[in-house]
Amino acid sequence: MNVNGKKYTSIWIEKDNRVFIIDQRWLPHEFKIVELTTINDFAVSIRDMWVRGAPLIGVTAAFGFAKSMQYDSSDKSLEETKSILLSTRPTAVNLHWAVKIMYELLIKADQDNRAEIALGKAKDILKRDIQSNNQIGKNGYEIIKNIINKKNNDKINILTHCNAGWLATVDWGTATSPIYYAKEKGANIHVFVDETRPRNQGAQLTTWELSHNDISHDLIVDNAGGHLMQHNEIDLVLVGSDRTSSNGDVCNKIGTYLKALSAYDNDIPFYVALPSSTIDWNIKDGVKNIPIEERDPSEVNYVQGRDTSNNIIKVDIAPERTKSRNPAFDVTPSRLVSGLITEHGIFDANYASLQNLKKLSYGNI
Repeated sequence: MNVNGKKYTSIWIEKDNRVFIIDQRWLPHEFKIVELTTINDFAVSIRDMWVRGAPLIGVTAAFGFAKSMQYDSSDKSLEETKSILLSTRPTAVNLHWAVKIMYELLIKADQDNRAEIALGKAKDILKRDIQSNNQIGKNGYEIIKNIINKKNNDKINILTHCNAGWLATVDWGTATSPIYYAKEKGANIHVFVDETRPRNQGAQLTTWELSHNDISHDLIVDNAGGHLMQHNEIDLVLVGSDRTSSNGDVCNKIGTYLKALSAYDNDIPFYVALPSSTIDWNIKDGVKNIPIEERDPSEVNYVQGRDTSNNIIKVDIAPERTKSRNPAFDVTPSRLVSGLITEHGIFDANYASLQNLKKLSYGNI
């Protein structure tokens, strides 16, 4: 995607196999590029959300293995790398997916070859992520096109939540991929972007992406979506997923469930865009069994922004000693999901339909 007219991905490799990322903590006010060199760098970047979004976390973890094997390819190092990466964040299944692929490949390989094999596989996972998300865009475009045709109107208004854009993947994004693809096809797209408290990924990341890629959009507060749906200002809700169960329950950024309820009540299509690697085939009841990360309560009490002197500061918005809860995700039951847009096509959010997808998936866990 574009940043100031230049093409970027969220993670990339340069000569001598150096790994770089966009440090997303400072967006939209500062654009910082960071090199990751040690396994600790990769772990911290995932845990502290220098990178975020389920697909990008998986790719970053894969390169964490590659870098770790360059320094020490022993069995002990391999076990430590696995443990360190799995401890970073509990909810996004792509982390577990990538760790499983890398570990099972490397544990069978000769130690002398592990560094080369790990780097090759990490590059393959990166390439597949771009291909998957590009195909998600093509598949999701069919939904957008159908809605435009039914409206007999050339404009479509889409609501999205959090950041399921190219910053959450290597490129294209998940929920934004159909939007970018539709724009390339000449569709008249307008996006309503939820601010997505408490980390404000919609306000700070999605709007930044859309503005750099010339997509019409409005930023709205999290609780405005239902009102807009009631007044026929939303044609489609498109969100991503951090983990989806085998029966089609969708875990995504906190607040997604409420958008799904509003969409259901107002008869508005609610679609989830995700690569098949985001589906946890071992979980059949997402509401009961998907682990929900609880993050530092200070994220609720403090807001980061830029002051009038262009300094990035954090501001306390609650009374002193206010206790807070900070569940980072919620689960939308499958009954509220119109469909799952994947790289292999669009599937119903139920166990039988997703079993057909499972047969096509790469690196199932």
